[in-house]
Amino acid sequence: MSAIETVTLPRVGTLKMGETIIEKDCTGEGLPIYSADKSNRPWAFSTHFKRLNRRGTIVLGARGTIGHPRLPRDEEFGATQTTITLTPDLETFQAEFVYFALQQLDFTLLGAQQAIPMLTVGNLEAVTIPKFPKPEQTKIAEILSTVDRAIEQTEALIAKQQRLKTGLMQDLLTRGIDPHGNLRSEQTHEFKDSPLGRIPVEWEVKPMGQVSTLITNGFVGVATPYYTESSDGVPYLYGNNIRCNRMDMRKLTRITRQFHERQQKSQLNPGDMLTVQSGHIGTTAVVPDELPESNCHALILTKFKKDLLDPNFVSFYCNFCLETGTMGHLFVGSTIKHINTSDFAKFSIPFPSKDEQSEIAKRLLDLNFSINGSAQGLSKLRALKTALMQDLLTGRKIVTALLDGKEAIA
Repeated sequence: MSAIETVTLPRVGTLKMGETIIEKDCTGEGLPIYSADKSNRPWAFSTHFKRLNRRGTIVLGARGTIGHPRLPRDEEFGATQTTITLTPDLETFQAEFVYFALQQLDFTLLGAQQAIPMLTVGNLEAVTIPKFPKPEQTKIAEILSTVDRAIEQTEALIAKQQRLKTGLMQDLLTRGIDPHGNLRSEQTHEFKDSPLGRIPVEWEVKPMGQVSTLITNGFVGVATPYYTESSDGVPYLYGNNIRCNRMDMRKLTRITRQFHERQQKSQLNPGDMLTVQSGHIGTTAVVPDELPESNCHALILTKFKKDLLDPNFVSFYCNFCLETGTMGHLFVGSTIKHINTSDFAKFSIPFPSKDEQSEIAKRLLDLNFSINGSAQGLSKLRALKTALMQDLLTGRKIVTALLDGKEAIA
């Protein structure tokens, strides 16, 4: 593979510091203004500009956020003094191609050269990007833009699913489902006052300790001497493995079987509930069936009376209370906040019938499954974009065949 020609940014186009924009001139009217934050949305709007940027101009964060290229889609816009703009020579360069090429660069090293981390036009002048014939630039930009659009659509879908989940949790965990499978409302069903607020008359309120067989701490001490890479090692869960209503197994520690067998109090079974005691305090998840045996470190372990409670229902309720702030009274400590098991045992939870709990948990788990599937799809798209940028912007994969329609990017 022959060496790819590169070109410095001043040969790509015009570099300029953003404009000093007075805050009092920023209103809800006029043209959009972009600042150094990472958002692709305007910071404000104004009719007061000394210099307008036109579509095709790329915005780089110069102060606060360093780099992070953006390509506004507005026909005209302003850029604040916290940015640097690059307006490509469109005779030679395709704006989207330059935008993607800049995403490959690490601007933080340039910013660190200043006493106060920032970018200047001067320290960008030696920065280079690859140069291809314009038809190849256009094809590269087309391919990467297609992936970008898929990423944006998936992000929007996840945001919509998260909003749906928030609303559904509010409804299901405070109003529940009647025997016909319908959400209750005060217009059609009877409700009553309780320590948790208005709840269906069929529900009770019980402290966690009354419906559990055990609330205890995971192993507290030094476990590192018992770590193992052996295939028969037992999974050992930390706070960083606990996410809201799910387990994150990407960084899973294993301990020797001998150590696991000695720590009987913290041995886990599927259906046990784990709550982070300090750190991401209050975050709760249920041990899944995929972990037939495991152990845990400094987590609150709750085992329930199985004939009374669905652990996933309680986990969703705990995370709902964490999100709404109604669990905050359990947090103690002046520096590092934590939850005492004795206080957790007094934590009041709603108590529908077991069948209703399971139906509520099922609906929320189904939505969780959809969100997790979308998140996995998003991760794959981001990985695809990274790989394509590596291939196309370094010349590792030539787009000439694509221009002739003879090859497809997998």
